[in-house]
Amino acid sequence: MKHRYLPMTDQDQKEMLDSIGVDTVDALFEDIPEEVRFKGDYNIKKAKSETELVKELTALAAKNADLRSHASFLGAGVYDHYMPIIVDHVLSRSEFYTAYTPYQPEISQGELQAIFEFQTMICELTGMDVANSSMYDGGTSLAEAAMLSAGQTRRKKVLVSAAVHPESKDVLRSYAKGQYIDVVEIPHKDGVTDLEGLENLIGDDVAAVIVQYPNFFGSIEDLQAIEAITHGSKAMFVVSSNPLALGALTPPGKFGADIVIGDAQPFGIPSAFGGPHCGYFAVSKKLMRKVPGRLVGQTVDEDGVRGFVLTLQAREQHIRRDKATSNICSNQALNALAASVAMTALGKQGVKEMAIQNIQKAHYAKNAMKSVGLELAFEGPSFNEFVVKLKAPVRDLNLHLIQKGMIGGYDLGLTDETLANHMLVAVTELRSKEEIDAFAKELGDYHA
Repeated sequence: MKHRYLPMTDQDQKEMLDSIGVDTVDALFEDIPEEVRFKGDYNIKKAKSETELVKELTALAAKNADLRSHASFLGAGVYDHYMPIIVDHVLSRSEFYTAYTPYQPEISQGELQAIFEFQTMICELTGMDVANSSMYDGGTSLAEAAMLSAGQTRRKKVLVSAAVHPESKDVLRSYAKGQYIDVVEIPHKDGVTDLEGLENLIGDDVAAVIVQYPNFFGSIEDLQAIEAITHGSKAMFVVSSNPLALGALTPPGKFGADIVIGDAQPFGIPSAFGGPHCGYFAVSKKLMRKVPGRLVGQTVDEDGVRGFVLTLQAREQHIRRDKATSNICSNQALNALAASVAMTALGKQGVKEMAIQNIQKAHYAKNAMKSVGLELAFEGPSFNEFVVKLKAPVRDLNLHLIQKGMIGGYDLGLTDETLANHMLVAVTELRSKEEIDAFAKELGDYHA
C-alpha cells in the first residue's frame, strides 16, 4: 500500500509523549477547566482505512460536474484552456513547490530565473518596459495600479469603466476606502466604455482611468480614443488585459498605457474553485521604482557569470515600511512558474495560434447562436466571450444544461439587474465544433 502520509503507531505516540515529559494525551489539556471540556462523541462517521476512505471520496467526487466530464462555456475571468502537460511535471519538482522567498540568491537561482523569465514574457505580451514577479490575482493587480496612480499623480479620484470585471471593481473599492480615494464608474454603451461619458467625468482631479481589454462582456475597447482623453487630463492610463488575448490583439503598451495589469490564469493555471491565481503588473520605465511586489533582476557575479537577484527592494514593505509602495511584499511564485512554463512550451507562435483559435471559435459560436434564433446583446469585435439575450432566467437554463453534459455561461443578472436574462458565453480553443453546435441547439430548443 502506498501511503501519502506516514501512519502514527502507539509506539510513536509514546515516544513523543516521553520526549515532552507527559504520560498521556489528556495531560496536554489539563490547563483547560474540566467543566468546559467536551465530553460527548462527535457527530461524525467512524474512521475508515485509507483504502475505504479513498473509495468513498472518489465516489463523491465523481458526482461533481467538472471540466473533464462537461463541456464548459463559462468564463467571466476563469477559463478552460489547454495546459501543456509539462506544466504539472515542472511544478511537482520539490525545489519549486517547496520554495517560498528567494532572499538568498545563491541557493535560489532556479526560482529567480523562472520568475525573471515570467517578467520578460509579460513585458513582451503587454508591450511594457518592466513587469514584477506577480501579484495575488488580477483584481489585486488592478487595485494596486489605482493606488500607484493616486500616489504618482497626487490626485484622489479614479475612473473605472462599468465594463471592468465586477469583482475587480469590488477589490478596487475596498482598497480605495482605506486611502480615501473616490471611485467613479464610467458608464458602458453597446458593451464598451462610453467615450462621451468618460469625457464628461474626466478632469484635473482624476488620477487614473481604468478599462479592461477585452472587457467583461468580451468586447474590444477603443484604447486609442480612451488614451487620448485620459492623457489629455494628465491622468494615468491603466489597462487590465487577458494575456492570452494579447497574442493576437495589439498590446496596450502600443497605445500608450502607463500600467497594464491582469490575471495570468489562461496560461497553465487550472480553474479549480476560482483560485488561486497569479496577477501580473507591468509599467513604463518611469514607474519601475513604484511597482508593488517583487522585481527580479539580472546581473553578473564577480567572475562575470550571469545571475539573478531580487532588486529595488527598497520599494518593499518589509524593507522600508514607512516608504513602501504597497503592503504586498509576496507573490504567487508557483503560479507564476506555471504561467512561465506554459508560455515557454507554447512559444510565440503557439500563443498567437491559441489566441486566434479563441477568436475564430467564438465567432463561429456567435453565428451558431443567431442561426437558432438567439440575439446577441452587443455587436462589434470580441475575443472569446460574448453576451446572448435569453427569454428565461439564466439560472434555469444552466440547470438544464448541466443535465445535458454542459456548463453554461455566466448569469450577468447576478451583478447587473439591467442585464437579467443575459448570458456571458466563453468559447476557448478547447471547444470543438460539435460541442458548440450542441450548445447552440440546446439554447435554441430551450427558447423555442
